[in-house]
Amino acid sequence: MTGITSSVLMGAALLAALDGREQVAKPARVLSASSVAHDAHPNDKTDRLASTRVLTRLSAGRRLDVSTVTRTGDRDVVRTLPFVQVRMSLGASHAGNGTYPPFDPLAVLTEAVPAQSTVITGSIYGAKVDSAVTLRTVDFPVETAVFEEMNALSSEEVEVVARNVGNILVDGGVEVAALHYVDPERFGGGIRASVSDQAFGIRIVEENVSIARARKEPDQFTDYGEDIVPIRSESEIAGVLAEAGYVGAGADGMAEAVAILLGSPTLQSGYVLRLGIETRESIRQIVRASIYNQRQHVLTVALDDARRYVRGSEPEANPAVFAAFETSHQPVAQASGDLPTVYDGIYRATSSHGLTQPMTRQLVQLLATKVDFESPADPTDQIEVFFSQPDENDKATGDSELLYIKTNFGGTARTFYRFQMEDGTTDYFDEAGRSVRQFLLRNPIPTGQFTSGFGNRRHPILGYARAHTGVDWAAPRGTPILASGDGIVEQAGWNGGYGQQTVIRHANGYQTTFNHQSKIADGVVPGAPIRQGQIIGYVGSTGLSTGNHLHYELIINGTKVDPMRIRLPAERTLTGDELQAFLTERRRIDDLLLRSAGDLRIPAQNI
Repeated sequence: MTGITSSVLMGAALLAALDGREQVAKPARVLSASSVAHDAHPNDKTDRLASTRVLTRLSAGRRLDVSTVTRTGDRDVVRTLPFVQVRMSLGASHAGNGTYPPFDPLAVLTEAVPAQSTVITGSIYGAKVDSAVTLRTVDFPVETAVFEEMNALSSEEVEVVARNVGNILVDGGVEVAALHYVDPERFGGGIRASVSDQAFGIRIVEENVSIARARKEPDQFTDYGEDIVPIRSESEIAGVLAEAGYVGAGADGMAEAVAILLGSPTLQSGYVLRLGIETRESIRQIVRASIYNQRQHVLTVALDDARRYVRGSEPEANPAVFAAFETSHQPVAQASGDLPTVYDGIYRATSSHGLTQPMTRQLVQLLATKVDFESPADPTDQIEVFFSQPDENDKATGDSELLYIKTNFGGTARTFYRFQMEDGTTDYFDEAGRSVRQFLLRNPIPTGQFTSGFGNRRHPILGYARAHTGVDWAAPRGTPILASGDGIVEQAGWNGGYGQQTVIRHANGYQTTFNHQSKIADGVVPGAPIRQGQIIGYVGSTGLSTGNHLHYELIINGTKVDPMRIRLPAERTLTGDELQAFLTERRRIDDLLLRSAGDLRIPAQNI
């Protein structure tokens, strides 16, 4: 009896020991719901994860400290400035603050946007600086430099230096042997001496002496943070993580674990997903996921030291969880029938995300010739901006400037970069260095109605077919007419059947004519400079005309062409050194935004 009892006790102890070893050897996988204790695992990350810092969501803006360089005289000043990156969806219900001007197509093109800032932001610098640094570059004074030949090294001394550094010369990853023709005995270093001086990684350890290997300190500090993701419609857990930027094996494992312990692969609308993120040596991984139903804790899953997903206890309270559905930066999607116009959507979104009205007006003007502001916004329409000098709440200030704009309207993506040219002026350019501003406007009357195209037609007064050398825009008498582009007035006055006519000469052999005007604007006289969008006259019916309209012509090198079909160049295209400087600036902005967006997009092999 005693022997049987002893055998049973020994077997139980052995099974317990083996069971412990088996648990240690398990790979990172999801434990079955039945095998997970309801209490936190003693080795999980629930209590040890410091959750005081919340990772900002890209949809709510991201603050970055960026080194910029500005030119002051003959010196470059490098300093660190705060920037904010914001992505906005127009097809969402934004809690905008304040009013904005109603849509006026004439004001969009003619209204002068006040200067945004008296602070010169400069361009993105290619290296990180901790404080302001001033750099001055001057040509080496070759002509005035004095060299004392008496202080020069002798040929023997040069050979000694070459021999000493020859062992460390490399060409990329290849070690280079220098001056092999110099006799090694010449400088007192024989072959035996040179060989014996080389390091072969040999260590001599005294007998009966133990060597304790020192613990290696981690190269980088381990950082902890949290990401708060509100669930606004029923969604699969894996899809929520992917949309938030978490992909790969680690994200898939956490999604599977949450689904098993929650008993459902989806999260309901109104839930909040609270993710604990561990960053070690620039590699991020999800080590904890908590689910809340509004303010009520539902479930916490954590990754323990054995790389298993286990049920955990609720982490310390974080106010960001309770405010997830209250912040204006998390817009609620609207039904397609309730979508605002593009114009209203832009103002509401930018106001909700802290942009100033001058910045928004500047954004609207950049899009004026490319976007239909009166059409309904699409749920996929988005605007992403990158601006400088935010306040402590990441809102734009009077010193803020838009450095980068990316839009997507109706599936058409456009990207604009702010660039300061050699003459000190600034403008926005596309990826290839072409000005965003259109060289010539196709429609000088934003509120006009297109009534007649270019080509042969029957003249309404003369009664026979003849070439119609322009296009007609109908509008009420007195409607303002805008200059199509910058130029010089060549003619302004009466011209037979054209009535009151204005002819403007533009760059590169382009001319535009504006005919049948009721009145020519004050100051529009031959020789006067004209800027794009300036009011140059008013719609009328002078000359051979049957009603109030504008007959608009475009002439290229003396030939009249169809202004609605001709491919127009950009206002300005960068070339030479300016283009290279712009491309460098563009790459730095792209790399910066890519790295910042990548903070939450973890490669699969790193999770």
